[in-house]
Amino acid sequence: MKDFRDRVAAITGAGSGIGRALALQLAADGCHLSLSDVDAEGLAETVRQLGAPRVKVTTATVDVADRAQVEAWATQTVADHERVHMIFNNAGVALGGTVEGTTIEEYEWIVGINFWGVVYGTKAFLPHLRAAGEGHVINISSIFGLFSQPTQSGYNATKFAVRGFTESLRQELDLAGGAVSATCVHPGGIKTNIAANARTNGSVAKMTGKDPVSSQKDFEKLFRTTADEAAGIILKAVRRNDRRVLVGPDAKVIDICQRLLPTAYQRLVTRAVRSQSRKSAGKKSA
Repeated sequence: MKDFRDRVAAITGAGSGIGRALALQLAADGCHLSLSDVDAEGLAETVRQLGAPRVKVTTATVDVADRAQVEAWATQTVADHERVHMIFNNAGVALGGTVEGTTIEEYEWIVGINFWGVVYGTKAFLPHLRAAGEGHVINISSIFGLFSQPTQSGYNATKFAVRGFTESLRQELDLAGGAVSATCVHPGGIKTNIAANARTNGSVAKMTGKDPVSSQKDFEKLFRTTADEAAGIILKAVRRNDRRVLVGPDAKVIDICQRLLPTAYQRLVTRAVRSQSRKSAGKKSA
């Protein structure tokens, strides 16, 4: 899909961050929009920022973890726009906690949004993309879909799952022929509110020696890429029909590290966390 003009794009998580940036840039390119988010206020703000675009924009409050809601939204998108060409499965959440310290309910929460939301979105929209004669599925994973971290088992699990799901889908679409494709996106540290809205349990502080607020602030210091920059990289990748997209310099560095040290990187990470934990303990006792 080289040109977005007069195409129709559906975007989950469009109420903030990358989802909002994608909406703004696609509208500027003449693409009609079907936007969804569980946050109605954020979604309304995205529409406000769009101003008076020369494209059709529809919105729906959707919890991507609810299959019926996603399927209803896909049906309504086609009813409103007559067709749809792209689905950006962008909605996602974060969860911090050790395996022992994370409850089953917390795992179910993050899997429902980060993984099942992608599956539901892909399954609900794929037949409509085929019917349109051309289309693209864009699934947002993470650098944590390439590289694991302690206290991130839930997030890692879902983002690795999105990667595997999308890569399998892409191969099936290649085998089927036609004009529908798929891309898996691996953003690094993007300046969005995902860290601020993350759920974190007490097991993180116990392992790292840092309270949740300090951990969040330290994590956000690593964010180097803006949501607008990320959206531009993603849309460029769609035009090129890339299979995998690394968003941000940190994502590229981590990808290289994982390739060169596919298992040894884990020891490096644990040493770094252990060292940081000792430093935090020293500051508290001083």
